[in-house]
Amino acid sequence: MPCLVMGIVNVTPDSFSDGGLFLAADAAIAHGLELRAHGADLLDVGGESTRPGAERVDPAVEQGRVLPVVEALASSGAIVSIDTMNASTAVAAVEAGARIVNDVSGGLADPAMLAAVAGTDAEIVVQHWRGHSADMYAQATYDDIVSDVVGELARRVEAAVTAGIPPERVIVDPGIGFGKKGAQNWAVLHGLPRLAALGHRVLVGTSRKRFLVETLETRGGEASIPRRDLATAVTSVLAAQAGAWGVRVHDVAATVDALDVAAQWESGSTWTS
Repeated sequence: MPCLVMGIVNVTPDSFSDGGLFLAADAAIAHGLELRAHGADLLDVGGESTRPGAERVDPAVEQGRVLPVVEALASSGAIVSIDTMNASTAVAAVEAGARIVNDVSGGLADPAMLAAVAGTDAEIVVQHWRGHSADMYAQATYDDIVSDVVGELARRVEAAVTAGIPPERVIVDPGIGFGKKGAQNWAVLHGLPRLAALGHRVLVGTSRKRFLVETLETRGGEASIPRRDLATAVTSVLAAQAGAWGVRVHDVAATVDALDVAAQWESGSTWTS
């Protein structure tokens, strides 16, 4: 199955690369529709930034930002994911039309999350997470990072299933950039086949993240948004080849093009005259 592309719709004032651009509902809806026109299979709507150092947002504020956007995009026919750590927001968004709950904490930030999702027909993304954005890097110590991430995610899957979510509705995300520094992220990406071996769909989000900036700037010059998006497209193709079910990106068009080119490259192995 082709790797799906999840377009990011940040309805926030402070996300790390596009905060404030789509805070108004009309702007966020238009952006989501544009991403869909560029080939996004899914749209991930979030009202709380999870960038390093970000402060938490009251669920009422979060819902005021995202629910009109979720409802409008779902009504347009888009498959919508709600990016939230709050159970009340997750339930309200599903009622507004979201079909996936994307919880970067894997159900750890809000103890009510897993049971709340179990009470709906939504799918859930459980991400590897070791703490909130304000101090996420304080937990970036691992014995064997790939084994640790896979093991901790397996336990989050078990918690989700115990809460009543069918295993086929659970998607796992290794949490690139969350509680991981520099080269640790590359190690996790290299180990994606081990995560895929858990038997669940894998979502990967590298888009414009700090570890890409650090890599690009080793050759000098500023890691501009276009450079980050090119690096994101490359890592998205590699993630797809390692078994990822989906990739979460800002620049949908570039990623769709890169995945299409990679697919054509692979198709060459079956060509006969």
